[in-house]
Amino acid sequence: MAHEADSTGLASEGSPTMQDGKPVILYVDDDQDFLDGTRFLLEANGYVMLEALSAEDGLKIYRQHEPDLVLVDLMMEEVDAGTALVKELRALGSSVPVIMISSAGDNLSLVTDYGDLGLSGVFQKPVDPDTLLMILSQRIPRTKDSKNA
Repeated sequence: MAHEADSTGLASEGSPTMQDGKPVILYVDDDQDFLDGTRFLLEANGYVMLEALSAEDGLKIYRQHEPDLVLVDLMMEEVDAGTALVKELRALGSSVPVIMISSAGDNLSLVTDYGDLGLSGVFQKPVDPDTLLMILSQRIPRTKDSKNA
């Protein structure tokens, strides 16, 4: 069964998110350097990455593409922008795995109640590439590959 794709080549809303059998990850961060570095890592390891520089843009992109997983920075344009985005996703009924990334360090646990947000993981910047890839492989089932082949 063919799926319509938009100008980005991604399946349109309501269709499986995989692009050419690759999981799609949305990374929301206001630091373009982290976005660029993460894109390089993810694309070199068989993922497609969408990016947003703000929580507001992240929500729009999520609604358009419904990615397989979301990476979100805790502190962006506002101190709690990352947690607000996760709450919005959950309010939409989304059960997509979400991994919080922050440079806030140990203070992260004081700002956020992770149980309430249903996070799949929390990382401190800089993120270890091998650890990130391991967590992604655990959180995104690759069984869709065989169904789409």
